Amino acid sequence: MKVSQLKTVLAILIVALLSTQCNQAEQEKTQDIPGEVTIPNCPEWAKNAVFYQIYPQTFYDTDGDGIGDLKGIIAKLDYIKSLGVDAIWINPFFESPFCDAGYDISDYCKVAPRYGTNEDAKKLFEEAHKRGLRILFDFVASYTSIEHPWFKASARQDTNKYTNWYVWNDNTWMNPPKEYQDAFIKGYSERNGQFMRNFYYCQPALNYGFALPDTAYSWQLPTNHPDVLAMRQEMKQVVRFWLDMGADGFRADMAGALAKTANVQGNDQFFNTHEDATKKFWQEIYAMLQKDYPNAFMISEWSYPVDALDNCFHADFYHWFDGYNDLFQKESWRILNGYSEGHSYFDVEGKGDIKNFLDKFLAQYTPTKHKGFISLPLGNHDNARLGNARSDDDLEIIYAFGFTMPGVPFIYYGNEIGMKQLPTSWPQVEGAYKPRNGARTPMQWALGENFGFSTAPADKLYLPVDTATNAPNVASQEADPNSLLNRTRKLITVKKSEPALANYAEFIPLYAKSNTYPFVYARANKNDVVIVVLNPSGKECTATFTVNTPFKSTKTLAGKNLKLNTNDKQVTVSIPGQSYSIIKLL
Repeated sequence: MKVSQLKTVLAILIVALLSTQCNQAEQEKTQDIPGEVTIPNCPEWAKNAVFYQIYPQTFYDTDGDGIGDLKGIIAKLDYIKSLGVDAIWINPFFESPFCDAGYDISDYCKVAPRYGTNEDAKKLFEEAHKRGLRILFDFVASYTSIEHPWFKASARQDTNKYTNWYVWNDNTWMNPPKEYQDAFIKGYSERNGQFMRNFYYCQPALNYGFALPDTAYSWQLPTNHPDVLAMRQEMKQVVRFWLDMGADGFRADMAGALAKTANVQGNDQFFNTHEDATKKFWQEIYAMLQKDYPNAFMISEWSYPVDALDNCFHADFYHWFDGYNDLFQKESWRILNGYSEGHSYFDVEGKGDIKNFLDKFLAQYTPTKHKGFISLPLGNHDNARLGNARSDDDLEIIYAFGFTMPGVPFIYYGNEIGMKQLPTSWPQVEGAYKPRNGARTPMQWALGENFGFSTAPADKLYLPVDTATNAPNVASQEADPNSLLNRTRKLITVKKSEPALANYAEFIPLYAKSNTYPFVYARANKNDVVIVVLNPSGKECTATFTVNTPFKSTKTLAGKNLKLNTNDKQVTVSIPGQSYSIIKLL
């Protein structure tokens, strides 16, 4: 791993003493704020990059069919660049029957006609590069569509090249071993046997082998079986195809759901995953990129950074764990399962708990911070929109958190203007189901027909647009210097301009207790130190902490100007309710 050691003489000792109208004063342990950092191995352009996620179906439609397309993304590249982001991740745009919104791929190397052509994809890469933007594609490696030619061949009765490219047992009538019973589909094809799914029935699992095959079941092929290796090699060629065309990397969907085992240990969130055997495939891809595509970037949907950052990926989305829900979506109308789990920390009611999130985050961050990046996405296509029951002021505090935490920030299209979560009674299109359908609605560009998304009749749109006549939209917010759009731009600018807010800069929590506000932490890089104070609750809070290093003054980089009192090494900050402050020590 290439490591850049930044020497420092900075050592800050902070004793956090919180006296607040919200909470009783408590004393924190003394903490070091080191300025020495180790930059994880990754492409130079990604070391402090900010990413923007696009759901292509609903971003911008240029041909009037009611569905967004690649030409629509090209048309909006200048807008995307104006946000201050460096790269774009696009959800799958490949050929598909769209049982699961394109995650059921029937041709990995062909753009779906509704989005355009391969030439349009090449043009997108070229136009993005002209603007200094990078493009990541969505690599769905764990399954294909039932309509993929590989699976159709595998489902035939006769033995052929693709027979073992998917996981099949060998008897339609016999139930699979109990560890796998929920994962198999029977009665689908002429082949005598049942195939394993990796999510919906229409997504048969590619066969990465079994790490510990049971000899009683001949269909459990080992991970080094020739047919397994042949399939894996073909998947590597898919990555090469798009990188050779001009893509700058990929996001790996369900990255942990490859090699199988009956004896699940550790991270068991995916179907019978064997972590070490799964990591081996990604380590091979990682090594391939290091050798042949050193400027390509890999991020995983694994939510287990200890595995994902073990020479497998440059970054890992850390959002499929309950600590992430503690931040934004504990309430029943926000969470996928529809059951209330408590209160979100970033809500004005002030009943949330930051400690559960932080404990779990640190357990992953501490052992991996020198290996790669954790990403806490600011929304995505699988979760309710952050704007669900929140004001623009609430969202600004969330974005202040997202752009000042360590790791690689991703912001979901439309969240920069505060698009709202739309009704769960709306159509369940292409496997979205509530509440995901309400987070995938058309981008709102301007007031007027379909909010500028498409010229198609309203009943032909992929999903309905917001029915509110004054719904957030880009054109209106461009004209308002205090709009959420422009406040988001400012936060990204601050993040990109401050060395202490670099993706790799040190992170030190200063105050984070159960049922307590505010949340206070420091970021440090060499001689630069920034302190972040977040108070999403509706009540004013006061924090006092001792800084054991010389500084002449402080500067508020973003957020409210705090009530500051300094006495020797002590700084006291009073922060109003529903506010935040990003403070630089000078």
